[in-house]
Amino acid sequence: MSTTGQEIKNVVLVHGAFADGSGWRGVYENLTARGYRVTIVQNPLTSLEDDVAATTRVLDLQDGPTILVAHSWGGTVITEAGVHPTVAGLVYVSALAPDAGENTTMQYQGFAPTPDFVIDVGTDGYGFLNHDTFKAGFAADASDADAAFLRDTQVPINMSAFGTPVKHAAWRDKPSWAVIATDDKAFDQAMLQHMAKRIGAEITNVPASHAVFMTQPAVVADVIVTAAQHAG
Repeated sequence: MSTTGQEIKNVVLVHGAFADGSGWRGVYENLTARGYRVTIVQNPLTSLEDDVAATTRVLDLQDGPTILVAHSWGGTVITEAGVHPTVAGLVYVSALAPDAGENTTMQYQGFAPTPDFVIDVGTDGYGFLNHDTFKAGFAADASDADAAFLRDTQVPINMSAFGTPVKHAAWRDKPSWAVIATDDKAFDQAMLQHMAKRIGAEITNVPASHAVFMTQPAVVADVIVTAAQHAG
């Protein structure tokens, strides 16, 4: 924990699978209005290595200590990319948190299935979320219009990324916070709680769907501010 009393002012936001960075708009506006310098990574979702490289590229642009934040699949990305020397703390927003040597798929083992979160995989190995179940599985608490926009602007992910293990687990050396959506239909609730507790995160539970990063921007922003005030 920081003993200097100096608040970190740089924040980097990382989106998950099936989405792009635009869903962070509410969090971005909240934080920038409070004086933070916020940058949003646009993951290509082509491989874990490519997403880590995209995140590292943005971290290289930061001018000082940074809070690295991720939603969903982005948690796997920041677990690897978070070893970057500028990263002072990690915030997992209904996000995956594997350990070194583990991959994303392994995080689901032993937990309940999520029948509303349906991935349709094409012959090229890329997956989209099913059109008909998208709102129920991803953004149940969003308006119909916002859920439709998210659905229709999906970025497909190369499904092989879920089988790629991380080489490093930044959370082992850096303080972590977690925002858990208690109505998340993409992950079993027990899975989210297990991952957050395993990494020693300070947990904030909020009634929200998997799209908590978009539907509860004030709560997410407040947790990021807490991380910025205490990480170091």
